[in-house]
Amino acid sequence: MPKTWSQQVIIITGASAGIGKALAYRLAPQSPNLVLVARDRARLEEVAETCKRLGATTLVLPTDVADSQACAEMIQATIEKFSRIDVLVNNAGISMWSTVEDVQDVSRFRLIMDVNFLGSVYCTKFALPYLKLTQGRVVAISSVASLTGVPSHAVYCASKHAMNGFFESLRIELEGSGVSVTIVAPDFVQSEIHARSLGPDGKPLGRLLQDHGSFLSAEACAEIIIRAMAGRKRFVVTSVRGKVGRWVKLCFPQVIDWMAKRGVSEAYRL
Repeated sequence: MPKTWSQQVIIITGASAGIGKALAYRLAPQSPNLVLVARDRARLEEVAETCKRLGATTLVLPTDVADSQACAEMIQATIEKFSRIDVLVNNAGISMWSTVEDVQDVSRFRLIMDVNFLGSVYCTKFALPYLKLTQGRVVAISSVASLTGVPSHAVYCASKHAMNGFFESLRIELEGSGVSVTIVAPDFVQSEIHARSLGPDGKPLGRLLQDHGSFLSAEACAEIIIRAMAGRKRFVVTSVRGKVGRWVKLCFPQVIDWMAKRGVSEAYRL
């Protein structure tokens, strides 16, 4: 395989677990410069050590992406270390499973939007001047939940719908700059995000979905993302269900509503 990512400076947010960690491990053998971003320094250090053994140069930057100043400082620290940015992968995210009516603390709504949507906006905003210098790549890890409504997942869906709108608009703004914008919409993935999803009381649920073992692995998802960003694809959906669902929704929206309700009911027994 050609070493597409050799010496490339790649920022991955949400790199301490799940898809972000899998991306780092998959890219590391090509000897990139990986900037690993998440809140948990200890877990980031563990990921960094493995990446270094695989061949990458790493920079660990514990960052809360919901904090705009922290995002600006993270980008500046990357430039101070590597002098450039070639790829920004906006992967950090948090999930919530609860009906709107059952949520006990409405501040959790803001948390979901701050992390999933505004965190991606902040990182991208501050990285853009440097990405334009390298004609780099912006990658937004959205979700199939960005394509329709999902019951008991309303605020998470809203955050991912917002991501799509922002990055699709940004793509148009960047025409002629050489910077590509790739949106990836994974279906269910084997990831810790499910157990860490917030429940009605605002606390982590602490359990996986019923069919977690049958979901796309984080490693397979990472491979799809890497191919998409290498090809500077516009929009990639990781599952056949998601691809078909986009078109069924146009003609038979009630069918998609039924499928979403049934899928959530089976997964969480809601």
